[in-house]
Amino acid sequence: MDPIYYLRLVRRNWALTVLAVLLSVGIALIVTAKTPPKYQATITMLVSGQDKEGSLTTAIQAGALSQQRVQSYANLLSSRRVVGRIAQGDEIGRVQANIKAEALPLTTLLRATVTDGDPRRAALLANKLGTTFSRLIDELERPPHSSRSTVKVTVVDPATVPDRPVSPRPLVNIVVAVLIGLIIAFSSFVLRDRLDTTIKTSEVLHQVSKSPTIGVIGFEKDARQYPLVIREGGRSTRAEAFRSIRTNLQFIGIDRQPRSLVVTSGQEGDGKSSTAANLAIVLAQAGWRVLAVEADLRRPQLADYLGLERSAGLTDVLIGSAKLEEVTQTWGPSSLSVLTSGKIPPNPSEILASQEMRTLLARLRSEYDMVIMDAPPLLAVTDAAALAAICEGTLLVARYGRTRSEHIARATEMLASVNARLVGTVLNFVPTKVARTYGYEQGYGYETVTSGRPSAEVGV
Repeated sequence: MDPIYYLRLVRRNWALTVLAVLLSVGIALIVTAKTPPKYQATITMLVSGQDKEGSLTTAIQAGALSQQRVQSYANLLSSRRVVGRIAQGDEIGRVQANIKAEALPLTTLLRATVTDGDPRRAALLANKLGTTFSRLIDELERPPHSSRSTVKVTVVDPATVPDRPVSPRPLVNIVVAVLIGLIIAFSSFVLRDRLDTTIKTSEVLHQVSKSPTIGVIGFEKDARQYPLVIREGGRSTRAEAFRSIRTNLQFIGIDRQPRSLVVTSGQEGDGKSSTAANLAIVLAQAGWRVLAVEADLRRPQLADYLGLERSAGLTDVLIGSAKLEEVTQTWGPSSLSVLTSGKIPPNPSEILASQEMRTLLARLRSEYDMVIMDAPPLLAVTDAAALAAICEGTLLVARYGRTRSEHIARATEMLASVNARLVGTVLNFVPTKVARTYGYEQGYGYETVTSGRPSAEVGV
């Protein structure tokens, strides 16, 4: 993975990182406060050989013998036989577990460390251990019928009362807690990011859909209450995003610009109806002759966004009970034409795939610069695929942090199976901080409106 990837993860999840570190440090402080202090007292002993006749040869042999046995003496120091002489009853096991003995390399020195909650008791046990062990070795290494042992253990550095505990160590515990917190936080959000297949960048959306991302629409808190871009004089961030989509549509296939566009999504709730409505509005504001068609015959919402009546509309025209000009409504100062759904039929898929729909669409393309069809979600029903097969282009809407990569991949496959043309994708509901990285900032207050179909416009 690219290091930039991990840096972005850390930056995006800094709050989680701080929380994990604070939680780890808090736990460490609680454990430190509740852990009783431990003290260590250390005693050092010399193992030497001694002879009974005073000859040099015997002394050397005795010294070599003592070196060979030093490691065995280290194991014997913490044995139950030795500890049983300095402790009694139930304390033998506890004291034995708190004795650490070692032979210093390349020497005949033994070092024993006793750990206890009482510093005076730790020093007392260590010194008693040295005295007791010296006597025991004198007994074990004394030959029969001899008054002197061949090995002698001498205390060369008696234990003193420790003035500082060896545990707990608050500073060490805090440092370890910080490291553990960082590791846990980093591992958790890396794992979460690896398992999370939702779309969060335009690059991922482009890679999965294999089509250009022509728009990134930022999230606004009051967008549900005010879904259209006409508020505030069209100076909001979302308005600028839709103008950018309008501009990008002009550069998609200069020799083959779509005049009929299906706006759909993978699943319900991705914002395809509001996208269709706002795209139609900004196109009409630029002087395009636009017809917005409410082609979602299952859960129509376009008329609700625009505040229009849907008692008669598309279905009435298709079954021949009404003429197109009779049910087409005009909305807003830009004279946007709208064809609502009309009565909800029992067989939406068959109606949208009918020959009558093809004939109507051919007529609409000849009368308008752009026909925008608000279609149902692709993965829910086949209506959108049927429309995409007879329209000149499809715009696929994905919702930030909700639409999964597999949903976009499946939707793209469905469009390809009917030979539909996917002209681009739109990433919707993008958080403000993320949207700013794409260049959309508050405060823009201009818009170039020309008569007729515009030839070019600088996108923001």
